[in-house]
Amino acid sequence: MSHVIPDKSPEAKPNDAKPTEVIKAPETKAQRVERLKRSKNAWDHFDEIQQFARTGFDSIPPEWLGTYFRSWGVYTQGDGVGVIGGKNGEGKAMPFFMVRIRIPNGLMRSEQVRTIANLAEKYGRGVADITVRQNIQLHWVTIESLPDVLQSLWNVGLTTTGACGDVARNITGCPLAGLDGEEIIDASPLVLQIDRELGGNSEFYNLPRKFKISITGCRHWCSYPEINDIGLTATTRRRAGKSDVGFTLRVGGGLSTNPHLAVALDAFIKPEQVSPVVRGVAEIFRASEVLRVSREKARLKFLFLEHGWTADTFLAELQQRIGFSLDPGEREEIPADIHRDHVGVHDQKQPGLVYVGASVLRGRITPQQLNLAADLADRYADGHVRNTVMQNLLIVNVRKESASLVADALTLAGLPVQASVFARGTISCTGSEFCKLALTETKSFARWLTEELEERLPAFEEQLKLHITGCPNSCGQHWIADIGIEGKKIKQNGRMVDAYYFCVGGSVGQFASIARPVGYRCTADTVPDAIERLLEGFNTRREGNENLRQFFGRHTNEELRALLAGTFVGAVERDVSLGPVPHGVEG
Repeated sequence: MSHVIPDKSPEAKPNDAKPTEVIKAPETKAQRVERLKRSKNAWDHFDEIQQFARTGFDSIPPEWLGTYFRSWGVYTQGDGVGVIGGKNGEGKAMPFFMVRIRIPNGLMRSEQVRTIANLAEKYGRGVADITVRQNIQLHWVTIESLPDVLQSLWNVGLTTTGACGDVARNITGCPLAGLDGEEIIDASPLVLQIDRELGGNSEFYNLPRKFKISITGCRHWCSYPEINDIGLTATTRRRAGKSDVGFTLRVGGGLSTNPHLAVALDAFIKPEQVSPVVRGVAEIFRASEVLRVSREKARLKFLFLEHGWTADTFLAELQQRIGFSLDPGEREEIPADIHRDHVGVHDQKQPGLVYVGASVLRGRITPQQLNLAADLADRYADGHVRNTVMQNLLIVNVRKESASLVADALTLAGLPVQASVFARGTISCTGSEFCKLALTETKSFARWLTEELEERLPAFEEQLKLHITGCPNSCGQHWIADIGIEGKKIKQNGRMVDAYYFCVGGSVGQFASIARPVGYRCTADTVPDAIERLLEGFNTRREGNENLRQFFGRHTNEELRALLAGTFVGAVERDVSLGPVPHGVEG
């Protein structure tokens, strides 16, 4: 944008007017990103990545480090202290990369698992993380090794394309698709179809921001459709004595600093309509110029939060764009069980087969564990492995008589098949170990916290979702947790230390709600004390068989703060984010 300032002196005349002075307004972050995306589709320039590998990290221009690498599923790694020590709300970057591998529906073959294990061992210092979107992340990757990493993944049918950036991200779905005897439909073929249509498609390279899709045919909505830009959930329609299966459509979900549960549209989506409907929603998002003004308000949800859109107006726009009308929606059964983590040994619908689900605490997994899972899948099953949005790992199609052998081997390798409620329910984001936006370290903290709670509350059996996120941006999804803790920094004895702010009562499914900030904050080393007091309070004060969500719902913020602190204390304000919403760091 430019402003023209005319000469306004009284002596100025038309024939002797002075030249105008043009003053350009500074380019905003949003304007810069939009300009860069318009000027180049980075997916067409693998040759440049290869050139950087030859010339070294210092040869990489800022536009690649800050924008173009993102759409390749690659971004720079922080220096281990997170946002502290950086500037403009972002920490210092190291000459290493996080590489996120796109795994639609969490479906993997054993050779793919081995390839990931080999890359983590060879280039990633033995570190791999399962994310909350069924991706797997590598760390410590250098620019010199990046082309080999990408090529090795392509060789086994995997890609990083679109795992970050302003594109359609990895599409999530139920990891038991095709196996669960209670599922309404196996939706994984639709997930893979949409992934082929949108993932790496140059038509959808330049979206206003990230675009998240979940498609599930299970009855438990284990992929959290409520917090996606598009959430498709299977439902059954009955007409004139006949029934057919379709999907309910929700749009505009998302967490971050402005959490918003997706809005259900009055539409029944037939399976053959899924592809045009998903493309139509993506096109509405792509065409929205108002969402390109601010990076912090560029998600689809802001059409509802700030621009007056409703379910009816969105549906009308969608039907106009796809060129046909959708049938009215059907009443659906919203699941009450929100803790489907798939851990344990469970029968499949295929006779004689089971799946074995292992708890991967905080999502951190080693090359040795990945190789073991691949070996077990080949030896005792049909070579298929799946991962979940709760950062766990499943070996599927296991012969029932071999289930105990598989479970014992996984458990012995540090992937327990029978785990405590704390290990099963704990989720953590990347944290300051690698993320430039984080305030606190989360991965080691999650392990320590889990071990502390297991020791202090060994008899606690209530299902619990305990989510840890290292900053206000909710990559650890603390807004939908029973107990969600948000990373802070506070001064103690003259130095800054890790601390956490508490939110409680978040949920999805039948009890869908955003967690309540309760005004309590404490240092990281005292978080186990606070949670112990809260859960002991639940044990002694619960009424009948009420669960944690019901217990939190009938207590005020003041009462919950008193349980957390051990005494009545005043509320602490929840800090806002120190900087802009991160450009793609969440899983």
